[in-house]
Parts: sequence; structure tokens; C-alpha cells
Amino acid sequence: MKCSFKISEAEYKIMEVIWENYPINTNDITNKLIEKTKWNEKTIHTLISRLAKKGVISYIKEGRQFVYSPAFDKQEYLNQQNKSFLNKFYNGTLNLMVMNFMQKNKLSKQEIEELKKILDNKKED
Repeated sequence: MKCSFKISEAEYKIMEVIWENYPINTNDITNKLIEKTKWNEKTIHTLISRLAKKGVISYIKEGRQFVYSPAFDKQEYLNQQNKSFLNKFYNGTLNLMVMNFMQKNKLSKQEIEELKKILDNKKED
């Protein structure tokens, strides 16, 4: 599924719980988020409902509980967001982003070596 929609930062927190634990019911989502955030149950239920309306999550009813699953995997969403970010700020060009970052931030020798390894491994693909 192509994930070409926007989700808010709050909705993303809900998605992280769902991605890590699906299939997961409403009570379990709520309990996990109450531990991590200061949100109340109603806020969490509203965010879950929004995600379902957007088609970002699917659900089935099991007894009195709704059980949720993501409509796409996390990596698929991150890839789409990365592409969107590059297009919005760097004309879709990764090297412009990297050059801008390197001009504004000092990289350590270890970071440079890690980048070299990543590029060398990509050459082999």
C-alpha cells in the first residue's frame, strides 16, 4: 500500500505502539501510551479513531474489544516520509542535503568512517 497521507506527531506515537505490538487492542494501546505520555484515555481513543478513518490502521471487533493492525509497515512509511522531506527541502536530491548538513555540522572521524562504510557497502549492491 502506498502511504501518501499525513499523520501528526501524536498519531505517529500511536502508530509506533501499533507497529511494535500488533495485533493490539484499544486497552493495551491506551495502557502503553499512558505510561509514555501524559495523555488521557479520551485523547488516545480520539487519535486511534482518526487513524482508522484515514485508513492508516485496520481493525476487527473481538467481543467488546477492537483489535488494531497497521495498514502498512513502519519502513514503508519512513521511506515515504524521507522522500517527501527530500523533495520539499532539497529538490529530491540527497547529496544537496548531505552537503548542507556537512557545511553546518562538524562530523567526527568516527562519523565520517561510518558514512564511508555505508557508501562502500552500497557500491557492492
